[in-house]
Amino acid sequence: MARIVGVDIPNNKTIFIALTYIYGIGTKTSKKLLNELNIDENIRVHELSENQLSIIRTELSKLNLEGVLRRSKVLNIKRLMEIGCYRGINHRKGMPVRGQRTRNNAKTVKKNRKKASPSNKTNNKGMKKGF
Repeated sequence: MARIVGVDIPNNKTIFIALTYIYGIGTKTSKKLLNELNIDENIRVHELSENQLSIIRTELSKLNLEGVLRRSKVLNIKRLMEIGCYRGINHRKGMPVRGQRTRNNAKTVKKNRKKASPSNKTNNKGMKKGF
């Protein structure tokens, strides 16, 4: 297995698909990178020379990938929550952020929220619920 940017790339895949195993690289970025470097996208990883691998590594080191990208994504969400904007509030609530409707169709976002346990709740007279 070739190791690029701290990720093990499978040998039996084409380089076009194998690069998408790196967080932050999709099919379009992979295709664009290989076209710039004049590397055939249908060649298998184990068929690449060390020279080609080193060229790919140097080009990828210029991009924000893997841990740096994940960290910046988390920090951006944290910043939105700290300034108290609408998107930040919705992140905090666990609601859709990009303007989607929430009356009917937010099940996939709402489903992942932690539910409060209703067993220890009391009514306004100090008695437990159900009595």
